[in-house]
Amino acid sequence: MKVLTAPLETQNYCRNRRAEGKQIGLVPTMGFLHEGHLSLVRGARGDNDCVVVSIFVNPTQFGPNEDFQSYPRDLERDCCLLEAEGVDLIFAPTAEEMYPTNSATFVEVAGSITKGLCGASRPNHFRGVTTVVSKLFNVVHPHRAYFGQKDAQQLAVIKRMVSDLNMDIKIVPMPIIREPDGLAMSSRNRYLNPEARRSATVLHRSLQLAKGLIEGGERNAEKVIAAIREMIEQAKLARIDYVEIVDVEGLEPVEEIEGEILIALAVFISEPRLIDNLHIRVPSK
Repeated sequence: MKVLTAPLETQNYCRNRRAEGKQIGLVPTMGFLHEGHLSLVRGARGDNDCVVVSIFVNPTQFGPNEDFQSYPRDLERDCCLLEAEGVDLIFAPTAEEMYPTNSATFVEVAGSITKGLCGASRPNHFRGVTTVVSKLFNVVHPHRAYFGQKDAQQLAVIKRMVSDLNMDIKIVPMPIIREPDGLAMSSRNRYLNPEARRSATVLHRSLQLAKGLIEGGERNAEKVIAAIREMIEQAKLARIDYVEIVDVEGLEPVEEIEGEILIALAVFISEPRLIDNLHIRVPSK
């Protein structure tokens, strides 16, 4: 397994693999890997001849009062985990290598797909995401790129960017990986103390409540949202950022639940902000 930090050296490595006729799979991460990340790596390993994992805590997707400085980092640990998974290359650039002095170019997806949900409370977050992902795509030039469905809005935005810019890359969504009690795996879970960790299970439990209501015939989105909010508000240390039910294409809020919808929520559990979602297909009337 190779570990490279320079974009040009990484570009040359990947260009050579493509010249050999090898299929390249890319797993973009911010490191401090958990089983959710490793499930993406295994998916890439099964589909491709060469697997590249990027590890880069991207400063442009963090707001001024967010946790960029404190975001967990452990490159040595990550390298050990990825070597055990048979990864061919880790691309771990510095911020200076990804954003040279006087860098002034950004990639941005406009419209409702980035304005609501996390985009409403984290201005410019998705501009940072699409900019860094497009840079990673330009460096690695993968055949396939793997993203977890926990970050459902990010996944939708990246798929739109790839489609709009005619990028010859297949985006492969991968299922949410959960702890035994239902909490979606996240690098930010490490911020939770034992009491907060217990409270955090309310995210998944509230989504299961919503699923039960919908399966029982409820089609009014406001009523389902109200039930979710009521459950979360009863949990200790929980403070809601948003609870929304949206269509899966443009992520526009819906009034009537039908077709393919996404129930998405973001909740502060003490200080950490956690997200989760549930994708449901509801037969139309």
